[in-house]
Amino acid sequence: MKRIDFYQLADEAARARDMAYAPYSGFTVGAALLTADEKIYLGANIENASYTPTCCAERVAFFKAVSDGYRNKSDFKAIAVAGGKTGETKTCKCPPCGVCRQVMNEFCDPDSFLIVLKDEKDELEAHALSELLPLGFKM
Repeated sequence: MKRIDFYQLADEAARARDMAYAPYSGFTVGAALLTADEKIYLGANIENASYTPTCCAERVAFFKAVSDGYRNKSDFKAIAVAGGKTGETKTCKCPPCGVCRQVMNEFCDPDSFLIVLKDEKDELEAHALSELLPLGFKM
C-alpha cells in the first residue's frame, strides 16, 4: 500500500475546496482526513443562510468516516485543512475552529493525531491536536 505523505494530504484538502458551498462568506474550506489504513475522506464547508446549520469541512470529512465505521481513536492519523477566498486557487493557513477541534477530540488520540496546515508559501506545519485543544472536553 502506498503511504500518503502530508504534501499529498494537503493537496487533497486544497482540491476538496472545489466542493464547498459558501455563497455567504465567500470563503471555501477543504479537508482531507487520513485514516490509519491510508484511506482519505474529503470534506468541504457547506453554508446555510442562517449560519447556525453551517458545517465545516473538517466535520464533513469526519462524519463521512464515522458513518463508514471508523470510530476508534487509533483509526485516525491526520487531517489537512486548506482555505481561501472563493474562486482563488491559492490557499491560506486555515486552522480548524473550536467546534471541529472538539469533534476531533471525540474520535482521535489528541497526542498522536496531527493537524496539517499549508501556508501561503506552500510550507507545511503539523500540530498535535493536544497542542491546539489543550483542555478538550471528555466524559
